[in-house]
Amino acid sequence: MKSFSDIKKIAVLGAGTMGPGIAQVYAMGGYEVTMWTRSESTRDKALASLKTQLDTFEAEELLEEPKDVILGRISFASTVEEAVAGVDFIQETIVEKADAKIELYDKLLKVVPKDVIIASNTSALNLFEILPAEILPQQIICHWYAPPHVIPLVEVVKSEQAPQEIADAAIQLLKKCGKTAVLMKKFIRGYIANRLQQCLNQEIFYLLDNGYCDAEAIDLACQASFVPRACVLGIMKRIDFGGVDMTYNNFKNRSYAAPQWDHIPQTLQDKIDANELGIKTGKGFYDYTDKDIEAAKAKRDKQLFEVFRLTKKFMDDPV
Repeated sequence: MKSFSDIKKIAVLGAGTMGPGIAQVYAMGGYEVTMWTRSESTRDKALASLKTQLDTFEAEELLEEPKDVILGRISFASTVEEAVAGVDFIQETIVEKADAKIELYDKLLKVVPKDVIIASNTSALNLFEILPAEILPQQIICHWYAPPHVIPLVEVVKSEQAPQEIADAAIQLLKKCGKTAVLMKKFIRGYIANRLQQCLNQEIFYLLDNGYCDAEAIDLACQASFVPRACVLGIMKRIDFGGVDMTYNNFKNRSYAAPQWDHIPQTLQDKIDANELGIKTGKGFYDYTDKDIEAAKAKRDKQLFEVFRLTKKFMDDPV
């Protein structure tokens, strides 16, 4: 099986929402990257995204090499076979549909040597239950967050059949590329961050559905309290600083009962019915009608860079 030191060339399969950002990260890490997508139009969009992203990184002084050098490490292939030829590590980022994943992995099983590490970015599927058994010994999940070229976190978990060494190799690879890689001991749907966010979502929509506050109040409360505090203390260290006994007593005294949902929150359903899907439609919980969406996304990225710079400073010198 490939080790970290063996990894020289990487294939990124899928060039949609996540693919270009992931390919950029690997290329910035010094790796040759081949991207595959079925569609020529998707390829063109991916290339445009890569150029825009690298322009932003250059403006933020985050590039250690000229952007043309980094972009020059990324090539495109029109077939899966061409994309994976001679690679040491595969990052799959295709659509979250089981039949599409099965079709792709059946093809990979025929053309990829058994010592190549294969990682999926699947978010919603338990890939280990649907893939061919023969491929599981080389299969892991590297779960990235959007936008992947900005958000540091990647959660890594291996199949039960895969050796620990390939998960360790992926962790080393991601760290070399500047990511905060977190190793999970075993698979669970939602991984770590998404499960925590989904717990928050349940409470958010309970508050909204029952008229306790509005969306802006929720954002302000989070931005002015536990969100910035978490940049310093995280979640578990915050318990230590507040007192483990305090958290124990909160459980013992049943001071909080989580809302139980057996239906879609009405506030969320109303947004779907009104086609208020966020920035993509011009309105969600906020009104973006008069905003330049691309400028807003660029501003978001710039502010995220600033936050993560400061967060990294705290993580490198923890309290």
